[in-house]
Amino acid sequence: MPLSTHGTEITAEQRALLATLVALRGDVMAEGDKLLGRGRDLIQREEYQQSAQNLACYLSLRRRDLRALQTALMRWGLSSLGRSESRVVPTLDAVITSLAAMVGVHDIDMPGYPSEETFFYGAHTIARQADEILGPGQHGRDTRIMVTLPTEAAKDPGMIEALVEHGVECVRINCAHDNQAAWEAMIVNVRRAEQATGRTERVRVLMDLGGPKVRTILPNTRAKPRVTVGDTLLLTRNVHAQEHDDGILRISCTLEEAYDQLRVGARLWIDDGQIGAQITEITPEGALLRIVHTPPDGKKIRPNKGLNFPDTDLDVVPLTAKDRKDLEFVACHADMIGYSFVQSAEDVALLQEALAQRIVADQPMPAVVLKIETRRAVRQLPQIIVRAAGRQPTAVMIARGDLAVELGYERIAEMQEEILWLCEAAHVPVIWATQVLEGLTKGGVPTRAEVSDAVMADRAECVMLNKGPYVVQAVKLLDNVLLRMQAHQDKKTPRLRALRSWEALFAV
Repeated sequence: MPLSTHGTEITAEQRALLATLVALRGDVMAEGDKLLGRGRDLIQREEYQQSAQNLACYLSLRRRDLRALQTALMRWGLSSLGRSESRVVPTLDAVITSLAAMVGVHDIDMPGYPSEETFFYGAHTIARQADEILGPGQHGRDTRIMVTLPTEAAKDPGMIEALVEHGVECVRINCAHDNQAAWEAMIVNVRRAEQATGRTERVRVLMDLGGPKVRTILPNTRAKPRVTVGDTLLLTRNVHAQEHDDGILRISCTLEEAYDQLRVGARLWIDDGQIGAQITEITPEGALLRIVHTPPDGKKIRPNKGLNFPDTDLDVVPLTAKDRKDLEFVACHADMIGYSFVQSAEDVALLQEALAQRIVADQPMPAVVLKIETRRAVRQLPQIIVRAAGRQPTAVMIARGDLAVELGYERIAEMQEEILWLCEAAHVPVIWATQVLEGLTKGGVPTRAEVSDAVMADRAECVMLNKGPYVVQAVKLLDNVLLRMQAHQDKKTPRLRALRSWEALFAV
């Protein structure tokens, strides 16, 4: 059908679409400049200015519901803006320039098509930062593998050698466990493993600060109380006080600051979300809780299990006295410092000031890994990233275990996507963490669901495995899965590698 049949109508639609895009670009740039202006003093690394500008423009772009616009753009064979995270304004420039050429409009003030360097600046920046912070990928992989070292790694160099041999680029030392002597032994064994395997690139070491522990404390008794839905529990400051005869079970919390911040109606989760409760009353003794969720046969409350307060923005100092002491060692030995319970830009500043006091002259600032594990941290993520990346190399860890409890399991998939997008817009690498191939690592056999989860992890720059007796096997499987998937997927973009599974159809 000749285009002229509907040419006038088509041109009018295209002109209206072009006007919408030009207005959108102007608004995004103006709002982005204003937003960046409020945080510009946080940026001391000149090389991060352009990345911060892109993040500000992305936040402006995503304030809007763009679904109708995306559909209109797809009709004309144009980018739907769905891959614009790392290049917001260059994507808009390219789309507007193409649409203007289609319509024959030449009187708009536009910069034209961006150069290749400008268009892919964000993607190249993320790749460069990932190489610097996490180490270059092994075996041709773009996505790195990190493994948490167990205590035994301090005395068993063969364990680390096997991990390095099979492609692990970085290791994690959890400073909540062991001591400086054990940490130093682990690092020595990592360096020996590099030499033994002929690794030319340094294996990066993440030392994860323990942070404020939010754990259960039980009375001095061997009995572990079992609770079911409908039971009442008292969260009290002094669980070891003399026994009461009211029959109410009592537990305490290691985080003293929590008690004064609790409110009636707020939820509380115990033991990674296996026990759910709601505060029904605040008494002089503490907070009365009604159990609203347990497994069908109930659940025992055990000591030293995690507590989450998803409805309470806990005002907690994330850098504890122990963390500050540990930093004396960590600042001199770690390539990356994991920051637990970070919830604001002020929290980042606290760590940066402590680090500045501990690093020697001319020593570069270690990279920081921001562990995003609370609802408040998600809300404050743009400010947290700009404060961190504006002063030192930065990566983000999506702590999916705590986030699932904080946000609800039904929202964790949605939120991990949003964090991936935001970090790509900010040009910072991401570590995908918590229960990756957990069944294989712990029990020797993976589930189909966790292999699918590992496939999804390919969109991050690094995937973290926890310790377990079968972790080497997990590394082998993950190495293979990630290498295969990168031929099909780059972040959100499908890569159209030739598909051979149905080649026989063409042989007829």
